[in-house]
Order: sequence, then C-alpha cells, then structure tokens
Amino acid sequence: MVDKNDLRQQLTDAFVDADYPVNSPMDLVPALPNGPATTFESGDVSFTAMELNAKAGSKQSFPYDSVDTLVNDIMDGLEDEGYLNE
Repeated sequence: MVDKNDLRQQLTDAFVDADYPVNSPMDLVPALPNGPATTFESGDVSFTAMELNAKAGSKQSFPYDSVDTLVNDIMDGLEDEGYLNE
C-alpha cells in the first residue's frame, strides 16, 4: 500500500532546492541527489525521477513558482493514472 504522505514528503525533499521558477523538467534535475535516477519509493511502488515525468507528466503545467504546486501536480497525475490506488 502506498503511503501518500510519505511519497509527497520524498518529492518535496527532492525538489525543494530547485531554482524556482522552473520552466521544464530539465530544470529540476540539478536539485535531485542522484539526478534523473533518483528513486522515490513507498509501499509497493517505486519511480525514478524520469519515470515520474513519464507517468505524471500530463498533469504538470510549467512553469512552477514553488515546490508545493509542483508536488501537488505530480501527486494528482500519479493518482489520475492509477499509480496510487490502494
């Protein structure tokens, strides 16, 4: 089972140090501890940063001025695509 709060916190921690505003997914890469290979895991789901863009990218609406709006859209995209269903 996915712990949505834990996943949200992992995303926030990873993207909080990005140089906002960010205009594209590539602007986020320098903030990630392992670049595009950075992995986010909760319960039985695991995504690299690259996979997140592919799986939740349809909900992203760049530019982003804050980590909270970015993470909200990522979480909404994962939810809409069924990746966070229990």
